[in-house]
Amino acid sequence: GVPLTVFEEDTAAGPLSFEVARLAAGGVIELVAAIDRGDAANGLALVRPPGHHAERDRVMGFCLFNNVAVAAAHLRRHGRQRVAIVDWDVHHGNGTQHIFERDPSVLFISLHQFPLYPGTGRREERGLDAGEGTTLNIPLPAGCGDAEYLAAFRDEVLPALREFRPEFLLVSAGFDADARDPLAGMLVTAPGFAAMTERMMKAARELCGDRLALVLEGGYDLGALQEGVRAAWTTLGRNPEDFTG
Repeated sequence: GVPLTVFEEDTAAGPLSFEVARLAAGGVIELVAAIDRGDAANGLALVRPPGHHAERDRVMGFCLFNNVAVAAAHLRRHGRQRVAIVDWDVHHGNGTQHIFERDPSVLFISLHQFPLYPGTGRREERGLDAGEGTTLNIPLPAGCGDAEYLAAFRDEVLPALREFRPEFLLVSAGFDADARDPLAGMLVTAPGFAAMTERMMKAARELCGDRLALVLEGGYDLGALQEGVRAAWTTLGRNPEDFTG
């Protein structure tokens, strides 16, 4: 059989894993660089493996490199002063929080089912030292659907983005909050993911010149994943000025 290195119960690597993970992170860098140059208004990176559980020095939760964190670091290195990351994957993005929790130049917002793997993402986790206040966790109970997510966007996510005023907006776009996903217990629909994408597009237009990149995270029911990705992708091709709500 193929030799595997098992890092954790749910995270292993084979002979090609490093190269595939490197290409995934590099693909996200290429996307945000193109958007930052003005070659594209926005985009969706369909990459695997996902990334938001990977910490600075630890792989976990199917994740080897933290793709969104690598992209945010690239943007900071190339002149962007403030980058925001909104994570709507059903699991908390512990790795992204860990990497940026002391960094006031990166706002991290996570909406996630709680309690659930990996057990982090409580309200009181708000960042550390100079980064205190630039982490916003929005833990939600199982059974939440479109209405609850969109209310959280209205009441918490969008006000936090407006206060921070990012120059680039990244989204950790997991589609495992769908009701069919076997690893969680949320009830979000494909139209719900489209509506969340709309909110992010409107925020990017208002705050950062349309600079918006969605990066694929989780999603473990193939039908739900297909529908959610299609909903987000189709929405990205529309004009934000046409959106209502």
